[in-house]
Amino acid sequence: MTVRAIDARRAAVLGSPIAHSLSPVLHRAAYRELGLADWSYDRFEVDEESLTGFLDGLGPEWGGLSLTMPLKRAVIPLLDGVTETAASVEAVNTVVFAEDGRRTGDNTDIPGMVAALRERGIEQVDSAAILGAGATASSALAALARICTGEVVAYVRSAERAAEMRQWGERLGVEVRTADWADAAEALRAPLVIATTPAGTTDALAGAVPERPATLFDVLYDPWPTDLAARWSAYGGAVVGGLDLLVHQAVLQVEQMTGRAPAPLDVMRKAGEHALAAR
Repeated sequence: MTVRAIDARRAAVLGSPIAHSLSPVLHRAAYRELGLADWSYDRFEVDEESLTGFLDGLGPEWGGLSLTMPLKRAVIPLLDGVTETAASVEAVNTVVFAEDGRRTGDNTDIPGMVAALRERGIEQVDSAAILGAGATASSALAALARICTGEVVAYVRSAERAAEMRQWGERLGVEVRTADWADAAEALRAPLVIATTPAGTTDALAGAVPERPATLFDVLYDPWPTDLAARWSAYGGAVVGGLDLLVHQAVLQVEQMTGRAPAPLDVMRKAGEHALAAR
């Protein structure tokens, strides 16, 4: 049966650049599995300057938006409210539209990280290390606030970044110590290492992976595996990848935007793996 255009529901991912995003692949796979033939999911190149105009032009058919850089903080003043999770890191990656038009921002990266780790049996750690100090690092700290009982050491490149990470730690209730990036090889001996840096940044650390590594969470998914993740796996360590994070946070987005739960995690992961293999 053909669905009338007026009954169609829409969602999309926004960001700049956006052409690389796997979100359409994951969300569309979920819609197919859930039988949501009236839902569509697209991608739009939107920067901070054009965000307000884009949001103001949306009609009542819109159910939600996924946001990537550079919009995760820029969107906050344009919303009617944000969840406690999003407020804790001042970053929104999910916007859900209510029937009355209210816009609510959430952050599914944080529970997505926790869920990805739990899927690999990581329920709690007594210490951890973070490589990097950008927006993803603050989300990693928020995730560690839920599972880490002790100190988190953040390896950064500047005093300014170090101060920011300590401030985030205080805000999130995490004991944070900062160290210079030159000593980042020391991080690899932690029970849990979360790499939040851009592609290529950790390649030089691959040679420093210990003989019996614990768990690495590398947030990258393309290219994959990173040199660090490949060496980690070769030495028998557990590796959680960026696709794991992307899928788990997308599951939560699908559930919030469509009101259907549970979203099909395995189907979405397989769709993502297939799309990456085709690149």
